[in-house]
Amino acid sequence: MKDAAVNFITRFAPSPTGRLHKGHAYSALLANARARAEGGQFILRIEDIDTTRCKPEFVDGIYEDLAWLGITWPEPVRRQSEHFADYQAALEALKAKGVAYPCFCTRKDIEAEIAGAGAAPHGPDGPIYPGICRDLSADEREAKIAEGTPHAWRLDLAAALALVTGPLEWQDELKGTITATPEELGDVVLARKDTPTSYHLSVVVDDGLQGITHIIRGEDLFHATHIHVVLQRLLGLATPVYHHHGLMLDEHGQRFAKRNKSVTLESLREAGESPEALKRNLLSQGG
Repeated sequence: MKDAAVNFITRFAPSPTGRLHKGHAYSALLANARARAEGGQFILRIEDIDTTRCKPEFVDGIYEDLAWLGITWPEPVRRQSEHFADYQAALEALKAKGVAYPCFCTRKDIEAEIAGAGAAPHGPDGPIYPGICRDLSADEREAKIAEGTPHAWRLDLAAALALVTGPLEWQDELKGTITATPEELGDVVLARKDTPTSYHLSVVVDDGLQGITHIIRGEDLFHATHIHVVLQRLLGLATPVYHHHGLMLDEHGQRFAKRNKSVTLESLREAGESPEALKRNLLSQGG
């Protein structure tokens, strides 16, 4: 929970699906530097809800890489896989408000629906879910669940927006006041068939529980914020100030990726790179 004496709390929240690379280092260093400059707190969180791709050795690697960069953090570190009950409680709260519905669609079902329609609205992540299961009756939903039909839970965005009063916006340190347009993401998944939460739900719940006041993250997550502010309003959580920094790119103009082992902090360390040189190089690039 938020310390009342600390007015600036930010976090670095990687997923342990591989070793950290230069892009991760930049984001962590920027957040840590801001926390130090503001006399605030930098929190490390491990976002490991994907229990098939996340590995213990990558968690250890995160600790090793951040320590090499000279970054420290308070203990204990929150690991999302240990807090599924918190996300379930939030999901139940959304169900109670009538803004979540079960979705029984497979990927093929969705692709077929979009193909049959001839065209579909697109958002930053591709085609928007066409709402196949949104209008199922309560009896149809209950029957499918009773039969054991696998299902995810989706946000009923139209119902959610009907409950939101006042301006739906957030403050972005680089872009100013942003009016949210969550329609560009549509009825996002809140809990998956094999995981009792999703990125959107878990990150909003955790930021609220940990009292995060400022979120410093890459601009690739800018569009997700349109949905996050909706969930914050529905769950009665404060909306932090956001800073969506530019992404670190390689010599070909491509984003750094975990699959490219040459840019991981582990490989740079093994090649003799000093953390001081890397920090100067990354922070000098701004963002």
